[in-house]
Amino acid sequence: MRNGLRTAVLGAVLVLATACGSAGAPVDPAPVGDVAPPQPANVGGADNAGGGGTTDTSCSPLASLRPTSGTSITSGSTMARIKQNGKLVAGVDQTTFLFGFRNPTSGQLEGFDIDMVNEIAKAIFGSAEGRVQFRAIPSKLREDVLEKKQVDIVVRTYSITCSRLKRVAFSTAYYQAGQRILVESGSKVTQLSDLAGRRVCATKTSTSLTKIAADPSKPVPVSVDNWSDCLVMLQQKQVEAVSTDDVILAGMLAQDPTLKIVGDRFTEENYGIGVPKENEDMVRYVNAVLENVRGGAWQTSYAKWIGNKLEGGTPPSPQYK
Repeated sequence: MRNGLRTAVLGAVLVLATACGSAGAPVDPAPVGDVAPPQPANVGGADNAGGGGTTDTSCSPLASLRPTSGTSITSGSTMARIKQNGKLVAGVDQTTFLFGFRNPTSGQLEGFDIDMVNEIAKAIFGSAEGRVQFRAIPSKLREDVLEKKQVDIVVRTYSITCSRLKRVAFSTAYYQAGQRILVESGSKVTQLSDLAGRRVCATKTSTSLTKIAADPSKPVPVSVDNWSDCLVMLQQKQVEAVSTDDVILAGMLAQDPTLKIVGDRFTEENYGIGVPKENEDMVRYVNAVLENVRGGAWQTSYAKWIGNKLEGGTPPSPQYK
């Protein structure tokens, strides 16, 4: 009797389970094709423009302090303190291919800017091996970390401008770039004015974003923390174009050959090494290192990272006060 009752109960359960599962095919309330891809974090607009200060002409921005005679270190200097601490602390990028990026295989930071940091460390310590503490920072924090003495130098595709010189000091220019435009390969865009009313990406407080926001054709500025975020937004069709320095765009193109760089340069960007404003001895020392770098290490680094991607290949001549 008990066995019969147990069989009846199990049969009833199976009938109920079958009835519950036969209400019809499941319906996806949000089909995949209707879901917009997520944006990178902290996406903004033109409110983040202006930090680069490209319209400020109150100084001669490329004129830096004259270098020390050689790279020996004097007692009590900023370099002596760095040497005693055992590390050169450098603010860099880890998302810009060719200039400052993390090698996915080794996990090490590499690129043209990283090579410049290592040359400075080599001058101070005799070797860069184990002597650099890299701090990855977004472009909008470059002045902040120098003012707060959280880093000794910033080497991060950092354009020298009069506006920035009011807050930090710069070395002589070690690289000259120019702003251009990156679009999908099928795009008919050839200049910034073709992007009137369209979304164009650049990083926050960059000279590139300032130029986009000020253009009379009125493209729509989209601001992000890092250049890699711009690449993602272009690939996801969340912006029509990316506009910044040609060497940064060349790094994006190397990662995604379905894109193209268009138009001539419409700005001149001179990269300098940022130093806390009061550390004038460090500025002079870095300029002495750059004098040596221009004699050979610059060309070696350029050939490794940039030579087969852009025309050029000579360091800019230094200008001194």
